[in-house]
Amino acid sequence: MDQNSRLLYYTTTSWMMWHWSISALACGTSLVLYTGSPFKPHGYLSIPKLLEKYEVTHFGTSAAYLTTLETNGVYPCQSTDLSKLQAIYSTASPLPPSTFAFVYKAFPPKINLGSITGGTDIISLFGAPCPLLPVYVGEIQCAGLGMAIAVADSVTGEPTPGEDGELVCRQPFPCQPLTFWGAQGDAKYRSSYFERFGPDVWHHGDFVRIDVRTGGLTMLGRSDGVLKPSGVRFGSAEIYNILTRFFAGEIEDAVCIGRRRESDRDETVCLFVVMCDGKVFDGELRQKIKAVVKGELSPRHVPGVVEECGPAGIPKTGNGKK
Repeated sequence: MDQNSRLLYYTTTSWMMWHWSISALACGTSLVLYTGSPFKPHGYLSIPKLLEKYEVTHFGTSAAYLTTLETNGVYPCQSTDLSKLQAIYSTASPLPPSTFAFVYKAFPPKINLGSITGGTDIISLFGAPCPLLPVYVGEIQCAGLGMAIAVADSVTGEPTPGEDGELVCRQPFPCQPLTFWGAQGDAKYRSSYFERFGPDVWHHGDFVRIDVRTGGLTMLGRSDGVLKPSGVRFGSAEIYNILTRFFAGEIEDAVCIGRRRESDRDETVCLFVVMCDGKVFDGELRQKIKAVVKGELSPRHVPGVVEECGPAGIPKTGNGKK
């Protein structure tokens, strides 16, 4: 970005992306700030109309926003002039592969679609966008500058090139926190990031894969959300991608967790769904979900429990994370 750039990152002031956005001022970039629903007053085109009006060059949002446009068949480039737009950044949750393809149809095809990952704790990115590299479906383009990231075996901590494992950073990095605020801050800081694999390896808590050919990252979910039925490890994002691709018109949201009680011999994958308005959850839909997951992934991925969420819905943080 430079003095000719204009950035709108749809975020709350309590989310790290606010502070991330503010740093763009150091490049001379102008910020476009917005308060209110992203779907008012012009429905799904509310934000695209802002991008057009203020000639925004870099637009940041959540994966959930882009999948909502996809689900509802909204193609902003058909009714708004987004010729100034150079990049779209997506974070908060993994961007489904189908949404990658959708974005390049719904927005100008010349943009750099940057699915990104980092954290509130570092106010930065381990996996970053790069306008000089290709965008591959389902992948975050590359490591952030100064980030010696790798994928480590969940048990030994040894590197596992091309395989699924834990996201780690093996060298200190410029935005690394020094401690936690308050009493016992140092001890809490060490136990949070350096207890798993030793005092010199930052363990971030994400379950990922790094493609040895492209160098891109595929986010598979949080480490504490990794599912392991019958000894097969996979991330909840794999299930969510299936729901986005095949059930977007019926299922509005979902959460996939593992259940293993003291009396259980194995972990059971449990999928809880929130239905779209006017749609009904029944046994037929349950079996259809299981059949599609089995066909697209494997029998080991099939949830043992598929149920509708209660009236309270899915518990989420203030930033909308499950």
